[in-house]
Amino acid sequence: MNNTYESPLNSRYASKEMQYIFSPDKKFTTWRRLWVALAESEKELGLNITDEQLDEMKQHIDDINYDVAREQEKKVRHDVMSHVYAYGVQCPKAKPIIHLGATSCYVGDNTDIIIMTEAMRLIRKKLVNAIAQLSKFAEANKDLPTLAFTHFQPAQPTTVGKRATLWLQDLLMDLEVVEEQLSKAKLLGSKGTTGTQASFLELFDGDHEKCKLLDKKIAEKMGYETCFAVSGQTYPRKLDYQMLSCLSGIAQSAYKFSNDIRLLQHLKQIEEPFEKSQIGSSAMAYKRNPMRTERIGSLARYVIVDALNPAITASTQWFERTLDDSANKRISVPEAFLAVDAILSLYINVVDGLVVYPKVIHQQFMREIPFMATENIMMDAVKRGGDRQELHEKIRVYSMEAGCRVKQEGEENNLLELIAEDEAFGMTIGELRELMKPENYVGRSSEQVVDFINDEIKPVLERYRDELGVNVEISV
Repeated sequence: MNNTYESPLNSRYASKEMQYIFSPDKKFTTWRRLWVALAESEKELGLNITDEQLDEMKQHIDDINYDVAREQEKKVRHDVMSHVYAYGVQCPKAKPIIHLGATSCYVGDNTDIIIMTEAMRLIRKKLVNAIAQLSKFAEANKDLPTLAFTHFQPAQPTTVGKRATLWLQDLLMDLEVVEEQLSKAKLLGSKGTTGTQASFLELFDGDHEKCKLLDKKIAEKMGYETCFAVSGQTYPRKLDYQMLSCLSGIAQSAYKFSNDIRLLQHLKQIEEPFEKSQIGSSAMAYKRNPMRTERIGSLARYVIVDALNPAITASTQWFERTLDDSANKRISVPEAFLAVDAILSLYINVVDGLVVYPKVIHQQFMREIPFMATENIMMDAVKRGGDRQELHEKIRVYSMEAGCRVKQEGEENNLLELIAEDEAFGMTIGELRELMKPENYVGRSSEQVVDFINDEIKPVLERYRDELGVNVEISV
């Protein structure tokens, strides 16, 4: 519909897989699976629930009668009770025992946890694939010398591959946080209106052990090992903050990567993919704007700010529950996952198609290398009998002169010529140029790339080998 707002996270950015995880179908079929798990567990613990009732409920998990639920919600203004009613219409035999003893948060909160957990697993899969793609780029360019920058000023050289390991390390740290978060996944369980399980204690005639077993059985049936030991009516809203903190970390890493690529594209050293029919600017036909990395930054900024929502929500919950979390959660949590899903798709796409221009990199390197090489030049001159303090002062003066020539006159760097003309150094222009080999100034960059990939990256890729090979599509 073109006359109704639609989130661009759906229409332009996020993958179909992530859109489905936060879809009504996923949400409400999970509600029904939870109602089945509750009824099964209650039957196993001795309540009067029949196999016929359970079979009826199972038959109608997926064919949700949305129209009935919508009409009922208009009357009762309660989404959970509307769906209890709609489920009962389809399951007349089971109607008396659907949602037995439970409160709304039994389906609402457990479903939120299940959805966030599944969404985080998809994020992990894409994160691993971004790591795999980036590690290939790092390895392929481990020996390509390039200027490093501190304060975006030319500094001691590195290699293109070594710089990529910095992006890789950020993603590796993010993966560790995601793994930690997923490792402690647990459900709310069935705790009742204030978390005391009073309604279930009544149902089980005061049997505390059965109340404890109820949580355990529900968790196992839904694929989880355990539930929160204590809660109010809801699971701790701090969980939402922890989840979005993971996503914010990924957004921060991607943002840094995207900024670096945009700066490199300005320098004409490395470019993001640019398709044959792509238009860079509506006015300037020659332009190749880095729109994908710009989009990464744009979405990342949104996620970083969005992560404040659950932080404030967790801080302001009253006692056992308030409802001022609900509307905020419905927006802030799904959108963070959808946005990071889109960010990682873009990240994978960009790295897969990065274009490197070695000649430009070399040209810019050679323009600055005389300044970088001055320490080596000075040491060689000292070996030939020069005075270290005198040579240091001369290099300082000549560096200023050469820098002025470059900046104020637009001429080439003539530092080597100035040094060659000074007899105090005792070196010819040929000898000086021999010292200008880029590979002499990158330290252990190449070896660090190899060590990092072998020691840190390959074990991760081996651990997740079954998840490698995602296909990402960029809509626009």
